Amino acid sequence: MAVLAGAVMVLVAACGGGDGDDDKGKSGEKGKDDKKASQAVVEIAPKNGADGVATEDALKVTASKGKLTSVKVADAKGNAVKGDISKDRTEWKPADHLATQTKYTVNAVAEDEEGLKAAKHATFTTVVPKNTFVGYFTPENGETVGAGMPVSINFNRPIEDRQAVEDAVKVTADPGVEVEGHWFGNQRLDFRPKTYWVSGTKVSLSLRLDGVQGADGVYGKQSKDVKFTVGRSQVSTVDAKTKKMTVERDGKVIKTIPITSGAPSNPTWNGQMVISEKLKVTRMNGATVGFTDDDGEGEYDIKDVPNAMRLSTSGTFIHGNYWLAKSSFGQVNGSHGCVGLFDQRGGRSKTTPGAWFFNNSMIGDVVIVKNSNEKTVAPDNGLNGWNMSWDEWTAPQD
Repeated sequence: MAVLAGAVMVLVAACGGGDGDDDKGKSGEKGKDDKKASQAVVEIAPKNGADGVATEDALKVTASKGKLTSVKVADAKGNAVKGDISKDRTEWKPADHLATQTKYTVNAVAEDEEGLKAAKHATFTTVVPKNTFVGYFTPENGETVGAGMPVSINFNRPIEDRQAVEDAVKVTADPGVEVEGHWFGNQRLDFRPKTYWVSGTKVSLSLRLDGVQGADGVYGKQSKDVKFTVGRSQVSTVDAKTKKMTVERDGKVIKTIPITSGAPSNPTWNGQMVISEKLKVTRMNGATVGFTDDDGEGEYDIKDVPNAMRLSTSGTFIHGNYWLAKSSFGQVNGSHGCVGLFDQRGGRSKTTPGAWFFNNSMIGDVVIVKNSNEKTVAPDNGLNGWNMSWDEWTAPQD
């Protein structure tokens, strides 16, 4: 029995191994390293669980006593929020505004000088707006338009922070060309290049208004992409003095048409005007545009004007005219301000000047009127911003 006890003692000693004191010290230090906490401190603003968070300037991730190595922010659908870590890697901010009424999750990691990592997690929900705004745009997605077509956005509420809204709208072109925006009042924003679009240009409109505070307590509620194509370039020049219109397509004259324009008492606007609407047949009543008689009735009421194309918001059209004798065109200016082309009633003909021009025109084509005894059409009276010089168009606005 004594021998057996000795063997057991030897076995226990062998399991300990070497110098008992030294091994105990090394084992203790290793355990301490495994439990050592990172000195890095990660902070997330807003606080975890916050509600009603602003969509701009509220989200920020910082690191002290360490450097950020990863920041991931996403909405409830998993859509990532882009952002940038500062050069010293101590701060992260989103690259753009957040959306309203959206729950976001933040996961951030930093490490200290010894490479030990610290992480933090937070969720928050952005503000639920009491009032929202959207932009109604033209042209529509997928359209092919003329070379004079601007991108025009009309907002359903007045915009106070126009710069914030404009920053959330991008218009790009292929082939590339400089495109700039211009505000007409506080509810309309148009974009155009310096000169008419080149034929075949592909234009893209990106609206990222969701979360943009356009006015106090009024947030955008729209995220949309629109693409359209510029077709051939057609510019038609109406000379009110000679009473003729010259149609050029891609720089070549393709037709000359006799016209009638505004009578001396109601001359046609001068300037560059863009076709914004096409109506095969429409009714025109003078009372709707201020032409009334002593009894308040319209000076004219034509229920079947053929081949009409709008040139201004105030009611200027280029259209077919069947109520004047054919011999009047090219000889007399007798309208209330519109440009008239000989036509048949109801627009039944395909060969009259009115029908030909209608069938060979598209939204966005340019009609220039010159030598009329009237001032130049206002740039916001229709899609007619081309009547501003590039310097005027791009000048800083209040």
